[in-house]
Amino acid sequence: MTGILYGVSLGPGDPGLITRKAWALLHSGADWSYPVRKKQGKSYALNIAIEAGLLPPENSMELVFPMTHDRDILVKYWLQAAQAVVSKLQAGRDVVFLVEGDASSYSTFQHLAKTVAALDAKLQIETIAGVSSFNAAAACAKMPLADTDDTVAIIPAGYGIKMIENMLNDFDTLVLLKIKPLLDDILDLLEHKNLLNQSCFIEKAGSSEERIVHDVLSLKGQKVNYLSLLMIHNSHRMRGELIRGCRKK
Repeated sequence: MTGILYGVSLGPGDPGLITRKAWALLHSGADWSYPVRKKQGKSYALNIAIEAGLLPPENSMELVFPMTHDRDILVKYWLQAAQAVVSKLQAGRDVVFLVEGDASSYSTFQHLAKTVAALDAKLQIETIAGVSSFNAAAACAKMPLADTDDTVAIIPAGYGIKMIENMLNDFDTLVLLKIKPLLDDILDLLEHKNLLNQSCFIEKAGSSEERIVHDVLSLKGQKVNYLSLLMIHNSHRMRGELIRGCRKK
């Protein structure tokens, strides 16, 4: 019998958003694993579990996923992490991988799962759904993601300013993730399009370090955390021929 790898979503920071299914797996006796950016570094996902009153078991292990866009470097670390997990699974141990937010949404877990499956296609892998950062951010900021027939797009800001501008024209709500490198350029765009008052910045949504800024222009020139996003409502967007889900007659 081989073990099962679980991608356990813990929500974006509030321990109260851990689902009952995730909670049960954390108490199941499975080996814990969690991501860090460097050896013996801090793990945001692990901290969510600790703030929930849990202590990592002795059989827990950190898996290093460095902060880089160099695919050659990343592949090396994905392989090392997957090999460590596969070793436990083949020995019959279940492994839970702690994930901040939701494991299906821009998560390191997907890279780990694909690599584990490539090493041993017979191993069972399951994803436990959780609360995503943008859902929690909308609730914390009291800004609905969508109303009635509104359209929503969620993208990493790294796609660039031109793509962001195009999507502002096409969607009622745009959520930008990983905004740190382009924040000032994004703010310039929002100012140009008169959307500053319809935008909100949320950092570490739901956690004890949560920060919500409605005056987003005040962030210009500041360094923000990697775990931050911008929600933008574009009420001025032209809907073309579609109005409230019905074609013009």
